[in-house]
Amino acid sequence: MQENESGQWLRVLRDRGLIPGDTLAVSLVGSVAHGWHNERSDYDFYVVTGREPEFADGAGITMPLNPPRVRSQSFYLGERRWEVTYWLDGHYDQMLAKVSRDEYNRGVAPARVLAAREELALGRLDSCVILAGEPWFEARRAQVAASAFRSFMIARSLGASDNCVEDALGQMKSGNLESATLSARAALGSSVDALLEGLGQFGSQAPKWRPQRFRAARPDALSFEDYWALETMRDYDPEDPRPWINQVLTICQDIAMRVEVS
Repeated sequence: MQENESGQWLRVLRDRGLIPGDTLAVSLVGSVAHGWHNERSDYDFYVVTGREPEFADGAGITMPLNPPRVRSQSFYLGERRWEVTYWLDGHYDQMLAKVSRDEYNRGVAPARVLAAREELALGRLDSCVILAGEPWFEARRAQVAASAFRSFMIARSLGASDNCVEDALGQMKSGNLESATLSARAALGSSVDALLEGLGQFGSQAPKWRPQRFRAARPDALSFEDYWALETMRDYDPEDPRPWINQVLTICQDIAMRVEVS
């Protein structure tokens, strides 16, 4: 990302009064930060502050944190929508506490650790474009690396995949091949998410970016060509779906053996 472009984004936000005085960090996140955007993509920004910003308008998004919300502001510049989400520095302390090594070793159920937006917030620390506050990002990235965030996310995805594999096997046994097909597809998505999370590519909440995450991660366990053939059901035969279902379930089980959770 070119430095002058980053400066222009920050200038727009400042000119609109969207950077509070106690701001600690500002970043561009989402598809634009990855270079996956198109001409209709939004510009999404995170602003980290010491206390809640006070705006006369703007949305409040409920979160399982204290205070229990994040605020956001949005506007259009030309035909492009800009959205700014405000996180508190203390929110990151709370989120990191939820994925600490102690919590992981205590056996906390991974499916209930983080809300989707919390997971995004931590996962985006490494993939964002820093506009201000580089020391803050360096410190937080180190904390995430030392935490069990990666382990929690992998365990969550593998658990979801395992549940779907069991569903598919039972559905095939009972002859319900349509449901078995859908369960196998769901198992594949969660297994690939686990594979990518093991390589630092988070973002399972947005399956539309899974191919881009896959290309960025380049896992050894599965080629993109083989993954995409399964994702698009290239060899699926509606008259005899069992071979495709079994192939998908075998690959899911193989991924589960290859991915290291801890």
